[in-house]
Amino acid sequence: MSARYSIFSLIRNALAYHEDWPAAWRSPEPKPAYDVVIVGGGGHGLATAYYLAKELGVRNVALIERGWLGGGNTGRNTTIVRSNYLWDESAALYEHSMKLWEGLSQDLNYNVMFSQRGVLSLAHNQHDLRAQSRQSNANRLGGIDSELLTPAQIKAFVPIMDLRAGGRYPVLGGALQRRGGTARHDAVAWGYARAADALGVDIIQESPVTGFRIDNGRVQGVETAKGFIQADKVGIVVAGHSGVMADLAGFRLPVTSQPLQALVSEPIKPVLDTVIMSGAVHAYISQSDKGELVIGAGADRYVGYGQRGSMQVSEDTLGAICELFPSFRRLRMMRQWGGIVDICPDASPIIGKTPVEGMFINCGWGTGGFKATPGSGWVFAQTIAHDRPHDLNAAFSLDRFRTGYIIDEHGAAGVAH
Repeated sequence: MSARYSIFSLIRNALAYHEDWPAAWRSPEPKPAYDVVIVGGGGHGLATAYYLAKELGVRNVALIERGWLGGGNTGRNTTIVRSNYLWDESAALYEHSMKLWEGLSQDLNYNVMFSQRGVLSLAHNQHDLRAQSRQSNANRLGGIDSELLTPAQIKAFVPIMDLRAGGRYPVLGGALQRRGGTARHDAVAWGYARAADALGVDIIQESPVTGFRIDNGRVQGVETAKGFIQADKVGIVVAGHSGVMADLAGFRLPVTSQPLQALVSEPIKPVLDTVIMSGAVHAYISQSDKGELVIGAGADRYVGYGQRGSMQVSEDTLGAICELFPSFRRLRMMRQWGGIVDICPDASPIIGKTPVEGMFINCGWGTGGFKATPGSGWVFAQTIAHDRPHDLNAAFSLDRFRTGYIIDEHGAAGVAH
């Protein structure tokens, strides 16, 4: 009886276009003042608001988004999760994020479809092999899982791959993180939004930030399309538009913004149950739960804010994919898009204080933003609440570009850097 009731309930709601379904979160008008205002309604901003409320008891929080939740990079990426970065500082932060991913569906009471199907990075030459060996050994010394695979082991793990790759990209080995995988990007945004809302966070959409009020070097609040909102503290988490927000606040960031490209194919039956990455050819691929092949490419070589990319990058990437997987040659691409990534000179993020007192910045994640979502939000919430960085993000301050203590992750960050 319950199964029949569920079927009829689904049909009834479908015919009613879900008009009577309750909203997953509120859409309140902004209050005159908050303890904290978070600018940016992507995954990192939502996670920050959630952990402020849940872990630190700061519940008088507003999250301001210029469009709709998940309309930026959170909904425009290839959903890969891994923690096998090279430097200890990066690896510790991403590993903290990985551990949060592993319990995130239970924590949020919302299925984010986290699938630990493994992430395999391919080596196509001797330099790749040496770099992977160094990185894998560093990970294992730090307690992070990593395995080096031979070509024979890779063939057994991914039978449909052509290790000759047409002679252009021969596979000589690879590094596998079995705990890595993928998650559902929109489910992550919705899960964090619903959980933050339940804790009292006001989520204010369709409200672009137009400026900041700053008096004697301290932030007083945020100017928005819905009026001025007073705030004791302001956290900026706007991905590719971080430099724009910093300019409104009167300081500069060492970041450049570029469109990072991705494509998705028509759906097919399950054929690929892991994530394949190739930094040498700037391509990575996985198969979604709907059967689509999700393909990531490199970044365009120009600075820009367009959410689309050039055909040249897409064609180069698809050429390499077809060499590695000849059986995919006849597939049609359904859509292609670009996400705006902001990239620091050392391919590592900035998480900490700004020159404006009471204002904090979280940016510069490049291609690593989605995988860092839970960990980034957690440490940023700690930093805002305590007015000082957590140990996990202390090394990622803006000041490192003055002192020279940079965290050079160009090799381990994968494509686009």
